[in-house]
Amino acid sequence: MITTTLTDLVRNFHMYLDSVESKREEIVIIRNNQEVARLVPSLTHQTALEAMADVYGTLPEDAAPAGWITDSREGANGQLGEELRDPWAIPASGST
Repeated sequence: MITTTLTDLVRNFHMYLDSVESKREEIVIIRNNQEVARLVPSLTHQTALEAMADVYGTLPEDAAPAGWITDSREGANGQLGEELRDPWAIPASGST
């Protein structure tokens, strides 16, 4: 972790940003002898679940169709309909 003043950060922003990006350093920014912010490395890999984890909190209550909980649980148990297929699967010869 690196601690710096706001003035020094502004003057040497590219250097600090390089440290965050390449060395995965966390930068603590101080103004008037108090911590005011932190620069932290972003996630290098994020799953869809992590990316969408807080979406439910932004949607209104009536956004989901009735029965969505049941539908999602059926999908989780592998009971998806035949019309759904793996788009990356190589089709068997003779089929489309």
